[in-house]
Amino acid sequence: MVKIKNIVVLTGAGISAESGIRTFRDTGGLWEEHSIEKVATPEAYAADPELVLGFYNARRAQLSTVEPNPAHHALGRLEKGLLDGGGYLTLVTQNVDDLHERGGADNVIHMHGELLSQWCRACDSKFKSRDDFTTSSVCPKCDHIGRVRPDIVWFGEMPYSMGAIETAVNNCDLFVSIGTSGAVYPAAGFVQLARGMRKQTLEINLEPSEGSSFFHDSRLGKAGELVPIWVDEILEALT
Repeated sequence: MVKIKNIVVLTGAGISAESGIRTFRDTGGLWEEHSIEKVATPEAYAADPELVLGFYNARRAQLSTVEPNPAHHALGRLEKGLLDGGGYLTLVTQNVDDLHERGGADNVIHMHGELLSQWCRACDSKFKSRDDFTTSSVCPKCDHIGRVRPDIVWFGEMPYSMGAIETAVNNCDLFVSIGTSGAVYPAAGFVQLARGMRKQTLEINLEPSEGSSFFHDSRLGKAGELVPIWVDEILEALT
């Protein structure tokens, strides 16, 4: 196997679903109980902030009931193994949970924000918190009341760190997508960016994604089973 040192991994809802995180798109998922327009847009927050804050309070509370699965732990191991071998892992996730960090990864880009981060619209500061928030909550930085919203990228808003992600793809040897639908842009376009830069590409997914034809290789099955095997292959090739 060719030695690969610099890797960009994109993860989606599929990797967290195996830990029990409910997703929007699956049968029985969150979209069946809450329309996008009611909980995941700036307009929804302006119209009914208590509903939106309550929705994310419930999602934040769920984090304490789930644990990282073998795929999360394998990616944490990959990050450390690449660093020890003179390489680098850039882990980009569409997920807003903290399972990658709890699985041992440090260099995580949350392009859609984080459940454990809050954003005060009064002073533009962001801070970590596990507390519930209401329209009566006070910003710990500026003391304004009712101006704190979830630090989540809602529909119609620009994902975080796009420049850093594009730079990482440009500098990588391999781009890997794990547990993604290939339907949500701009993340769904990263594989095309990688192919345009002549990078190797790999998809690990339960079933072929909508962008599956852009990948050089696809491995189909559970991330918790396939990702540890793939990580072992990468780390063995470094020795």
